[in-house]
Amino acid sequence: MVVVAIALLWTLPTAGLLISSFRQPDALLQSGWWTVLTPPLDLGQFHLGNYSDVLTSEGMGQAFLNSLIITIPSTVMPIAIATFAAYALAWMAFPGRQLLFVMIVGLLVVPLQMTLIPVLRAYNSLGLAGTFLAVWLAHTGYGLPLGIYLLRNYIGTLPRDLIEAAAVDGASHLKIFTRIVVPLSTPAIASFAVFQFLWVWNDLLVALVYLGGNQNVAPVTLVLRNLVGDRGQDWHLLTAGAFISMIVPLLVFFALQRYFVRGLLAGSVKG
Repeated sequence: MVVVAIALLWTLPTAGLLISSFRQPDALLQSGWWTVLTPPLDLGQFHLGNYSDVLTSEGMGQAFLNSLIITIPSTVMPIAIATFAAYALAWMAFPGRQLLFVMIVGLLVVPLQMTLIPVLRAYNSLGLAGTFLAVWLAHTGYGLPLGIYLLRNYIGTLPRDLIEAAAVDGASHLKIFTRIVVPLSTPAIASFAVFQFLWVWNDLLVALVYLGGNQNVAPVTLVLRNLVGDRGQDWHLLTAGAFISMIVPLLVFFALQRYFVRGLLAGSVKG
């Protein structure tokens, strides 16, 4: 019963957002979403106009394409770098390995807001501000500490006998990494991919700072922000836009769900 109660409380805001996305703008201003649950049920206040307005708004199609262009490289790049780094920190002996890992873990507690102005100034001097490359590099840098931490802990739990047997047979570090470590680390890699993809897809701050007002590269989050208006007067469009923007992350999550669950449970039990 406790689990059911927690699940209901957890989904309550989402249910309210879903109901609000189908209500008339005037009805949203006059009463809360919970009033629709009281009899008599007035179906006249529900319509699909909010979704139609969002989908037909100027630049929405290009925004979805821009979000994919931003999110896919911003997910693949940190995964590739973090996996190589995690293997090196877990299985390659070199001076300062533990200190380097501690420094990487320490970066997890550094607020990314502290980096916005220095990085933006560097981008402006290099001419990268307002480009896809700017957000690719930013999201890669922001995602690497968590990725290295998660993958290093997972890769470090792989059987030592397996790694040593491959080394005795003459396998190089690169061959051990590509033939043994990566296939066995698929659950952890998929788990980090889900986290990174969701974070980048839903990001507004990084895109707003590094892309500015460049509508040619604006993602969905920036377009939805502009739809709401400067004073938030059209927030009924935001409710519909939120569910429209959920489509791609949900598809990614369900596609990687089995790997995601395995990655979360990995190492939780021994034997």
